[in-house]
This record gives sequence, C-alpha cells and structure tokens, in this order.
Amino acid sequence: MPYTVQGVIARGKGEPVSLETIHVPDPGPGEAVVNVQACGVCHTDLHYREGGINDDFPFLLGHEAAGVVEAVGEGVTEVAPGDYVILNWRAVCGDCRACRRGRPWYCFNTHNATQKMTLEDGTPLSPALGIGAFAEKTLVAAGQCTKVNPAAPATVAGLLGCGVMAGIGAAINTGGVTRGDSVAVIGCGGVGDAAIHGSWLAGASKIIAVDVDDRKLAWAKEFGATHTINSRTSDAVEAIKELTGGNGADVVIEAVGRPETYRQAFYARDLAGTVVLVGVPTPEMTLELPLLDVFGRGGSLKSSWYGDCLPSRDFPMLIDLYLQGRLDLDRFVSETIGLGDIEEAFTKMHAGEVLRSVVVL
Repeated sequence: MPYTVQGVIARGKGEPVSLETIHVPDPGPGEAVVNVQACGVCHTDLHYREGGINDDFPFLLGHEAAGVVEAVGEGVTEVAPGDYVILNWRAVCGDCRACRRGRPWYCFNTHNATQKMTLEDGTPLSPALGIGAFAEKTLVAAGQCTKVNPAAPATVAGLLGCGVMAGIGAAINTGGVTRGDSVAVIGCGGVGDAAIHGSWLAGASKIIAVDVDDRKLAWAKEFGATHTINSRTSDAVEAIKELTGGNGADVVIEAVGRPETYRQAFYARDLAGTVVLVGVPTPEMTLELPLLDVFGRGGSLKSSWYGDCLPSRDFPMLIDLYLQGRLDLDRFVSETIGLGDIEEAFTKMHAGEVLRSVVVL
C-alpha cells in the first residue's frame, strides 16, 4: 500500500516552506522506498525554494540523507529491505559512453525514480535532486541507495550524500591532492571545510583557508587548515603566494562560485598548478581572463561535480575512515533539528551561523 507521511514542501518562489502530508507510492521496477533517519540542510535546498534551480514547484526538499530501505521494486538487486544506506543524486546508468569507458563518475545518463510522490490532492511533487528527503519516507531509484556500515549514525553518514562528499572529492578526486602538496581553499563553508579536511587526509603539507569571515576561518583550522587569510583585509592572491615561496599553491579549490573568487584562484596557483571549481555559480555569471594568461600558466582548470565521486566506491570508504577516527564528520554538524525547524535553519545557514543543521526523523 502507498505510504502517507509528512514532508517539507516549497510551494512557490521565496515562500516559507510548509510541513504537509504527502503520498509515497509503492516502489516500482528499479525503485526503492527509504525510511529517512536524518537529512542535512544544504544550500541547494534553499536555492530550490528561491527558484534558483528551476520553477517546477511544488518541491519536496531535502537530499543529503541516510536511512533504512523499507521496500524495493521488481528487479532491484543492489539493496534489500533493512539495508542501511546513504542516498545519492547521481545513480549511474552503467551503459553511457562515460560508464563504458570506465569513468562512471562522469555518467551522462544518471536517473531517478520514475513514479511521482504527490500532495494529498494528487499534485505531483518535484523532489530536490531527485531525492526529496525532508520526509519520513521517500521514493528513489534503487541506484541512488548506497549500502554502508550501520555503525555510523545517520546524522553524519547523510552528509556524504552531498556537501561533504563534494568538498572531499574536489580535493582528492578532482584536484588530485597528494602528500606534500600546497593547497588553498577559497570559501570556508561546509564544502570548503570538507575540501580542507580532504586535503589534510591526503597528506597536504600546507593548507591555506581563505574567507571574509573570521569565524569561518577559525572553523577551517579545526578541519586541518595550517594558515588562514581574511580576504576582506588582505590581498588573497599575494598572501597565498607569500605563504608558498612566491609561487602559488599546487592546488587551489574555489568553493564560492563567483567570478571574482575564481580569478583569485586562477592567479593564486603555481605555474602548471590546478584550479578546481566546486562552488556553484548562477546562470548569469560570466568570467573574463586574458587568454595569454590561460595559455602561459599551463596546468589544469577543472570543475568538480559532486566531487567526481562514485558513491559505491567512495561512500563506504569514507564511512570506514570515520569509524576509524580518521575522518571527523561529527565536526560538520552544528545542530540537530526537527522537520518543522527548516525555515529557521535556512536563516541560520544564510547568515553563516552554522556549517550544517541536520534534521533528525
């Protein structure tokens, strides 16, 4: 029988979210219903509410989640009822040109559940990033479920479903940070701090955190930053060069998504160094750089989608590191809240007062 549960809905652009009754269908072929145990409040959810992603209202918000599989549909073999899983928003197809070339993290045909969850009156919902996890239960494609060790609490495991994975992956997967590297991270919110922590895990010798907020810079040091720069009072490019022998950093990770900070990243890297863009720009933003500088400096300019992760590979590995005490996921959780507290959590997030508010169900 279909499930009737409570979920957090964004009905219109800029409107406060509401807690409403929704209907979740039984899983069809290739689908799974998951009992959500915890879900992080991510900037992307706020972007959905503000109409910054698209205008397919009403949205069922939430996507950074972990929980237990309730039921699966026909043909599902990846997971079974009772499995503890982290939800991901890039279920790879296994058959596109990227997957066939052994690069499934670039999959060009990721997919979500076919059926729609609905409001009580039958209005179909658009789940955020194909997940919609600010709800007691949600319907996803079975490939969006990654089985992990249940010893890790859902409050931290779910963070790998988006922001923390994006940051760690930007450093390790996309940037290729390795032992002895110098790294600069511009923007020290949740994703930037995850990039700092990932660089620390990879053995970087110098990790430089850049932000305009001293409070965020203090947080960055807790995640492994060796140096901090307040770019409101200092020239970030010159300060990074001064800390790296006048050369610039081997890898510069831009976690803001703005043209001015990208230019800082471009000029703050060493010759033949790497720039990684993981901050998400808005559609109207443009970037202008002298083409001769692009040519003359060499190296790599990369963008990182979801940390170039492969959930089936990366989620279990990172959970193991957490359980070994080597990955400090607990430090990302600023507070735990209920489903009715999300509007307040958006306000705190927008003000930079929290790294992550996590909804516990």
